[in-house]
Amino acid sequence: MIVTIIRHTRVGVPRGVCYGWSDVPLAESFEQEAALTKSRLEGMVFDHVFTSPLTRARRLADYYGYPEAIVDDRLKECHMGEWEMQRYDDIQDPVLQQWYEDYMHVQPTGGESFPDLYRRVSAFLDELKQKKYHHVALFAHGGVALCGGIYAGLFTEKETADHLLGYGEMMEIEI
Repeated sequence: MIVTIIRHTRVGVPRGVCYGWSDVPLAESFEQEAALTKSRLEGMVFDHVFTSPLTRARRLADYYGYPEAIVDDRLKECHMGEWEMQRYDDIQDPVLQQWYEDYMHVQPTGGESFPDLYRRVSAFLDELKQKKYHHVALFAHGGVALCGGIYAGLFTEKETADHLLGYGEMMEIEI
């Protein structure tokens, strides 16, 4: 089965703000960015379409013509706990420096670690693998796409920094 993971377009929050699970607005350029993303998906036919419940992913699924995409909480971005909606420069938590040094394993205070996110996304993909679908779309987030890439063996955990999707970009994996 082919799974196309599509990252949402740019968000309407200032650069440097931690927004993980927060349901933030999209940037004013949404229409232009969504049109570009849609052109990248031209000609793809999906058996099933899933989306994160967060508006930034759902709006892109709607724009592409999937207003009834199946919403699944496991496709949310990494939960950043007490850091949500704070500027990274303003966070006074000593755990932040540890997270900067090892973001793949350190858990944001009150949030989830990357291994937590990976378990959540892997459980979704394990379940999806049991279906007889041919091509599935996931409208989601950068962290979800990284988990998908690791799950499919496209890259290792150590290589994730080189594989974060840009806004509105996509990744195809085979499961």
